[in-house]
Amino acid sequence: MTELPLVLLHAFPLDSRMWDAVREPLASHLRVITPDQRGLGRSPLPETDREPSLEDAARDVVALLDRLELDRVVLGGCSMGGYLAMAVLRFAPERVGGLVLIDTKATPDTPEAAQTRLDVAERVDAEGIKGWLAEANLPNLLTESTRAERPEVVETVRAIIEAQPPTGISWTALALRTRPGSLDLLRDSGVPALVIVGEEDPITPVAAASEMAEVMDGATLVVVPGAGHLTPLEAPADVVEAILSWYPSTHEREK
Repeated sequence: MTELPLVLLHAFPLDSRMWDAVREPLASHLRVITPDQRGLGRSPLPETDREPSLEDAARDVVALLDRLELDRVVLGGCSMGGYLAMAVLRFAPERVGGLVLIDTKATPDTPEAAQTRLDVAERVDAEGIKGWLAEANLPNLLTESTRAERPEVVETVRAIIEAQPPTGISWTALALRTRPGSLDLLRDSGVPALVIVGEEDPITPVAAASEMAEVMDGATLVVVPGAGHLTPLEAPADVVEAILSWYPSTHEREK
């Protein structure tokens, strides 16, 4: 394949299985890589005395690229995965040949959001995740119509959340609350970018997606009708179409 590979980074509190519905359609056209972030899915949480930070998760992504002998990739991410993609761009910009930012935003947590993440980490440490974490997140992750009419999507998301290791959930919540703003980083990135957002996303709304697209020269914005915060699960065909329609614009190939 002459295209740059596509690395897709998953949302919180999920793992790489959230890409199942888009992975195969994309993989028939591109090399697609869908890792689990540290502490989630099948990726262990390294023992460390360092405070949780997305910079360490970004180092993991770069280490993966090194192992796969990939100099540059198109880096995509949904929600937290978008935050992580921006962390990789900050840490190793030479490895990023394009960005696909899905249901994410470039602003840091508000004090209220940061406190909520701390509360989540403390509750997970005290109680684990069973019986509350999925139910607390589902209303914000999926639209009301999806929750009412598409039980298979709801159960998929619930099952993925409930399968996560509590230590990984706690670490990630703490890492997310200290992430920096990235609008200036995106403005200066100079790479082709695609921004996808669910029309009904309550967490990273269309306005936040538009803000990112506006600061990146030549970026493409796609708003997915009827989708919420997890467009790859609620509207996989739309996400696949958006990525494949945009991908040729990442014209700067590996030499």
